[in-house]
Amino acid sequence: MADIIVLDDVIDAGVVVKRILERKGHAVTVFTEEEQALAHVAKKKPDLAILDMKLKKMSGVEVLEEIGKRSPATKVIMLTGYPTLETARESVRLGACEYCVKPIDKDELERKVAETLAGTE
Repeated sequence: MADIIVLDDVIDAGVVVKRILERKGHAVTVFTEEEQALAHVAKKKPDLAILDMKLKKMSGVEVLEEIGKRSPATKVIMLTGYPTLETARESVRLGACEYCVKPIDKDELERKVAETLAGTE
Protein backbone atom coordinates (compact mmCIF):
# COMPACT_ATOMS: atom_id res chain seq x y z
CA MET A 1 0.00 0.00 0.00
CA ALA A 2 1.07 3.62 0.45
CA ASP A 3 3.89 5.26 2.41
CA ILE A 4 2.23 8.03 4.44
CA ILE A 5 3.47 10.63 6.91
CA VAL A 6 1.31 12.42 9.46
CA LEU A 7 2.44 15.75 10.94
CA ASP A 8 0.47 17.01 13.93
CA ASP A 9 1.69 19.01 16.93
CA VAL A 10 -0.36 16.67 19.17
CA ILE A 11 1.14 13.17 19.10
CA ASP A 12 -2.15 11.52 20.09
CA ALA A 13 -3.92 13.01 17.06
CA GLY A 14 -1.22 11.65 14.77
CA VAL A 15 -1.41 8.23 16.41
CA VAL A 16 -5.18 8.08 15.81
CA VAL A 17 -4.65 8.73 12.09
CA LYS A 18 -1.81 6.17 12.04
CA ARG A 19 -4.00 3.45 13.58
CA ILE A 20 -6.86 4.09 11.16
CA LEU A 21 -4.60 3.97 8.10
CA GLU A 22 -2.43 1.04 9.21
CA ARG A 23 -5.60 -1.06 9.42
CA LYS A 24 -5.94 -0.37 5.69
CA GLY A 25 -2.42 -1.69 5.11
CA HIS A 26 -0.55 1.60 4.77
CA ALA A 27 2.89 2.30 6.26
CA VAL A 28 2.45 5.40 8.44
CA THR A 29 5.10 7.52 10.18
CA VAL A 30 3.97 10.17 12.68
CA PHE A 31 5.86 13.42 13.31
CA THR A 32 5.29 16.29 15.74
CA GLU A 33 8.27 18.38 14.56
CA GLU A 34 8.14 20.12 11.19
CA GLU A 35 11.90 19.85 10.53
CA GLN A 36 11.92 16.08 11.07
CA ALA A 37 8.90 15.61 8.82
CA LEU A 38 10.42 17.72 6.03
CA ALA A 39 13.76 15.88 6.26
CA HIS A 40 11.87 12.58 5.98
CA VAL A 41 9.92 13.86 2.96
CA ALA A 42 13.10 14.98 1.19
CA LYS A 43 14.76 11.59 1.76
CA LYS A 44 11.87 9.10 1.44
CA LYS A 45 9.44 10.90 -0.92
CA PRO A 46 6.26 9.47 0.69
CA ASP A 47 3.11 8.94 -1.37
CA LEU A 48 0.98 11.06 0.96
CA ALA A 49 1.41 13.62 3.74
CA ILE A 50 -1.40 14.42 6.17
CA LEU A 51 -0.74 17.81 7.76
CA ASP A 52 -2.41 19.63 10.61
CA MET A 53 -2.93 23.34 9.94
CA LYS A 54 -1.78 24.37 13.42
CA LEU A 55 1.77 23.22 14.17
CA LYS A 56 4.55 24.28 16.55
CA LYS A 57 6.84 26.49 14.46
CA MET A 58 5.28 26.64 11.01
CA SER A 59 1.73 26.57 9.70
CA GLY A 60 0.46 23.55 7.84
CA VAL A 61 0.30 25.73 4.73
CA GLU A 62 4.02 26.57 5.07
CA VAL A 63 4.85 22.86 5.41
CA LEU A 64 2.66 22.15 2.37
CA GLU A 65 4.72 24.65 0.36
CA GLU A 66 7.99 23.04 1.51
CA ILE A 67 6.76 19.55 0.62
CA GLY A 68 5.93 20.85 -2.84
CA LYS A 69 9.56 21.93 -3.25
CA ARG A 70 11.15 18.81 -1.75
CA SER A 71 8.86 16.09 -3.10
CA PRO A 72 6.46 17.38 -5.76
CA ALA A 73 4.89 13.94 -6.27
CA THR A 74 3.81 13.67 -2.61
CA LYS A 75 0.07 14.23 -2.30
CA VAL A 76 -1.19 16.22 0.69
CA ILE A 77 -4.34 16.17 2.81
CA MET A 78 -4.78 19.03 5.30
CA LEU A 79 -6.37 18.57 8.75
CA THR A 80 -7.85 21.30 10.87
CA GLY A 81 -9.92 21.74 13.98
CA TYR A 82 -10.64 25.32 12.86
CA PRO A 83 -12.02 25.16 9.33
CA THR A 84 -12.33 28.38 7.38
CA LEU A 85 -12.97 28.99 3.71
CA GLU A 86 -9.74 31.00 3.57
CA THR A 87 -7.52 28.15 4.83
CA ALA A 88 -9.28 25.65 2.58
CA ARG A 89 -8.73 27.84 -0.50
CA GLU A 90 -5.10 28.53 0.40
CA SER A 91 -4.42 24.82 0.93
CA VAL A 92 -5.94 23.86 -2.42
CA ARG A 93 -4.16 26.72 -4.19
CA LEU A 94 -0.83 25.41 -2.87
CA GLY A 95 -1.54 21.87 -3.99
CA ALA A 96 -3.42 20.06 -1.22
CA CYS A 97 -5.70 17.39 -2.64
CA GLU A 98 -8.14 17.24 0.26
CA TYR A 99 -9.17 18.92 3.47
CA CYS A 100 -10.44 17.08 6.58
CA VAL A 101 -11.99 18.60 9.70
CA LYS A 102 -11.16 17.39 13.21
CA PRO A 103 -12.27 15.49 15.12
CA ILE A 104 -11.33 12.88 12.53
CA ASP A 105 -14.18 10.87 11.10
CA LYS A 106 -12.69 7.41 10.41
CA ASP A 107 -14.82 6.72 7.32
CA GLU A 108 -14.21 10.18 5.85
CA LEU A 109 -10.46 9.89 6.39
CA GLU A 110 -10.30 6.42 4.82
CA ARG A 111 -12.37 7.60 1.83
CA LYS A 112 -10.32 10.77 1.25
CA VAL A 113 -7.02 8.89 1.55
CA ALA A 114 -8.22 6.23 -0.91
CA GLU A 115 -9.47 8.87 -3.38
CA THR A 116 -6.27 10.92 -3.10
CA LEU A 117 -4.03 7.88 -3.60
CA ALA A 118 -6.17 6.60 -6.49
CA GLY A 119 -5.40 9.84 -8.29
CA THR A 120 -1.69 8.92 -8.24
CA GLU A 121 -1.83 5.30 -9.33
